[in-house]
Amino acid sequence: MGPGWIAFLTDYGRSDGFVAACHGVIARIAPAARVIDVTHDVPPQDVRHGAVVLADTVPYLPPSVVVGVVDPGVGTARRPVAIVAGPHVLVGPDNGLLAWAADACGGASRSVELTEPAYRLATAATTFDGRDVFAPAAAHVAGGVSVAALGPDVPVESLVRLPDPWLVVGDGSVGAEVHAVDHFGTLSLAVRVPELAAAGLAEVSTLLVEAGRRSWRVPFGRSFAAAPLGEPVALIDSAGRLAVAVNGGSATAALGLGVGDRVTLGAARS
Repeated sequence: MGPGWIAFLTDYGRSDGFVAACHGVIARIAPAARVIDVTHDVPPQDVRHGAVVLADTVPYLPPSVVVGVVDPGVGTARRPVAIVAGPHVLVGPDNGLLAWAADACGGASRSVELTEPAYRLATAATTFDGRDVFAPAAAHVAGGVSVAALGPDVPVESLVRLPDPWLVVGDGSVGAEVHAVDHFGTLSLAVRVPELAAAGLAEVSTLLVEAGRRSWRVPFGRSFAAAPLGEPVALIDSAGRLAVAVNGGSATAALGLGVGDRVTLGAARS
């Protein structure tokens, strides 16, 4: 790939030196590479959250080596991999973290297991692959080493995938799970405009959102201001999914819903 960009996402936080150590390894191997810190505030061990953030972010990155480290299986038999997908090389654990990002780039075209000692740090540690395996591999690729040199090919169909989010499209209704909750407490649902259109809901002015025995009449607008301050509103979010927010507040707090919860959407009767 040659000198360029490295994008970096982890659950390391900023209170320890983990991120700095990885930056240091990259700088020593590929001093001309530039690093974009996507986030280091993924909740600890929350692979799914990291996968959503990566998938939503990679379409807006320059051609990059994308390093993702949310790795509760570090030190086990889970594979460290590099995946070629569109203009990017995705580097990280084969635990589902990278698969949705590969999809967002058009799909994985090649993957290798990171086994070549020349492109790892020689340490006795077994719990810091971000520093010892993933950062060195990314830096070497950013510096011009081919992905093929990092280790043997693995079939792309064998890469670990997280379960697809629940989505059921009916005539006049959609069932969808909460796919993500962002920093503002907005609920991003696993449904996009084509599915809403197929259910006949893309042009309605007010949605009925039901979860269990609870229900809310929610205006379907273009901005948060489509609802009064402190009230819920539905809109298409920056990732292209239907979201439920609260104008000036947190939908996850106000509605009591979180990732994985299921809702049913329909047209609210006037």
